[in-house]
Amino acid sequence: MDDWTTDELDSIGRAEELDLASQRDDGSLRSFVTMWVARFGDDLYVRAAYGPTSAWFRRALASGTGRIRAGGLERDVSFDHIAETAEHAAIDAAYHEKYDRYGPKIVNTVVGETAKTVTIRLVPRS
Repeated sequence: MDDWTTDELDSIGRAEELDLASQRDDGSLRSFVTMWVARFGDDLYVRAAYGPTSAWFRRALASGTGRIRAGGLERDVSFDHIAETAEHAAIDAAYHEKYDRYGPKIVNTVVGETAKTVTIRLVPRS
């Protein structure tokens, strides 16, 4: 596994949205799904706004790998499900800082206790 470069973290972290596609068993990619992305430190996170039954979330967990597009970049990634981490409050804060202008009804779908169970850290792959 690789690390994100500073340029990748900056570009993807500033991007308004991220497109994510999980990988099928045959190596092909599913259709890209658009979502919000938050950066905390040297990591990038996505959360399933509609909970653990979201199709993209279930497929990402099942496959473990896929591809993202954001900020003019495209990168293969692994999906690291981090339901239990001390960083959830900081990830919530990153989402609030970036997206609060959309109002609490929308932002509340990706922050708080429920969001903890549907948090995925994006890990770059070669």
